[in-house]
Amino acid sequence: MAGAAKEVHFEVFTRQGARGSWKLHEVVPVRDEAVSMARKLLQTAAASDVKVVKETYDAQSGDYLSLKIFEDGQNHSSVDPAADDVPSSLPCFKPDDLYSYHARATITRLLSEYLARQKITITELIHRADALEKFEATGTIYQHAIQRIAVAQAASTKKPVAQIIKELNELITKAIGRVYRDHRKGVFPKIAPEQFCAFAIKVSSASNATYLINGAIARHLADASGWDEKLSRLLTLLSACEEQAASQPHGQLLLRTCIDAITAEILSGSAALHELIGSHENLGDALSTLIHLFLGQFRTDKDCGQGVALLTRHFKSDLLPDARTAVANRVMAELKSNKKLTGDDLLDEIGMLRRIANKLVLGQGKYLSHEDIIAAFTLRSQRMVTYEVLARFLEPIAAVDERLEKLLLIEESIIGAANKRQLAGVMLPIAQGQAFAALFHDAQTPVLARLQRLCELQGRVLRSTIPDPKRRELADALDRVASDVETKARILDSLAAKPMNPVEKVQTLIKLLGNAVFTEGCLAARARAQTLSLVQLPGFIAAYAEHSGAAETAARAELMASLAKVGVGNEAKSAAA
Repeated sequence: MAGAAKEVHFEVFTRQGARGSWKLHEVVPVRDEAVSMARKLLQTAAASDVKVVKETYDAQSGDYLSLKIFEDGQNHSSVDPAADDVPSSLPCFKPDDLYSYHARATITRLLSEYLARQKITITELIHRADALEKFEATGTIYQHAIQRIAVAQAASTKKPVAQIIKELNELITKAIGRVYRDHRKGVFPKIAPEQFCAFAIKVSSASNATYLINGAIARHLADASGWDEKLSRLLTLLSACEEQAASQPHGQLLLRTCIDAITAEILSGSAALHELIGSHENLGDALSTLIHLFLGQFRTDKDCGQGVALLTRHFKSDLLPDARTAVANRVMAELKSNKKLTGDDLLDEIGMLRRIANKLVLGQGKYLSHEDIIAAFTLRSQRMVTYEVLARFLEPIAAVDERLEKLLLIEESIIGAANKRQLAGVMLPIAQGQAFAALFHDAQTPVLARLQRLCELQGRVLRSTIPDPKRRELADALDRVASDVETKARILDSLAAKPMNPVEKVQTLIKLLGNAVFTEGCLAARARAQTLSLVQLPGFIAAYAEHSGAAETAARAELMASLAKVGVGNEAKSAAA
């Protein structure tokens, strides 16, 4: 089997106190950068403990393999540097070890393509004599799998690869021979669905009860025509078990656990999932369908298979925890992958990501942690704000203010402080550029409209979650352009020189400030200072009351309320006291 390309990133986690929970701080593409960030967080007392986890995506299996590469702090457990990047091994010493959860997971990764072609799960393979016989006959695949396990073990032991291969061959030969013997003895009976619960109860006290139940289930699934029928047969067994009296809960629990584990194996395979949920136009639509399945909201219409319909009902009732975890893991792995959700249109990609986020947050809980969701969306966001992606996105947009507006739209839909700083790094040259200033100095557009546009853009910047000081830099850049435009148009100077009484001037300034004409910063400060100087004139309150036709007390209250709305309230109260 050809090795699949690997995608790697590093997740930095922080914790406060020995009993505090780990929280994702940042997702970083470079190992040294991630470790350096973790060390700095400790030095600045931002956390009492830090750790860095390496996440490696296997495109064949669709899984992320996690490896802690660094941990430090007040309560850290040491990590042996020699253990970094050691692949998962299969430390088996007797045939029964091959049936453990971790061994089955490792074998599944090694044989994912073969299992998909044969439309069987790993549990079926290691319990069915006919499946094992066919697998042995492949020769190359069989030996290649053993060699890969041996190389992985050799990386963490002093044994030579040849010796490990010999030991593994002996171990696997014993395990396969055991299945052949048990098959000939009829240890795995062919029984009707309604008899499975009784069989599970009968063998529940045996030391190899799980082996016996899985063997019977594997035989029951042997002639299923596809993944949906296989799933249907599994879940029908579960329904039949639930309908029977709970006189032997241990036996029923064993059967449910076995069914759940095999269902999880089915749902962990990309080939099985594709058949079960059908083809989709793009990854985003497929993920939306998977999330609906995970939430128990999959559409069970006439085109839906019986197996998926049964699975949806069980998920809706919060049953089959291993199977639900398998779907959740698949969703997370696909979100973290490099595959595009829609296509080349970045706004479509962002829109799809937002819709997925809105659905996925409903499933946050015991199967999907908040930290895992944040990590996935932070990584996905990181790939949307690279200079190359943003350059292609901005290329067809001619107007520089629209470029800034589109980037602000992207900012609203991405997460991660580093991602937002990266995006701000693209925005700043636009806002500080000559083309941007020239656009707003163009006299063909009315000056108030130009100032309002600048104020609108600055308002979106100030409401954004771009980290300071980048956010402040952006806001100040827009304020400088607006101040230059106002200075050239002489709006405030012209208003001061007009033959209007002070009350009319103040009302005009309040209107301009309230209608978001002046950007926050130097320009708005000048407008507020001019307003305050007029309010401070002797007899202004009396003149304002006379102009409004109200009593002086009521006029004062009305004026103070209006001034407070535009940020002149406290100074005006002192001046008018």
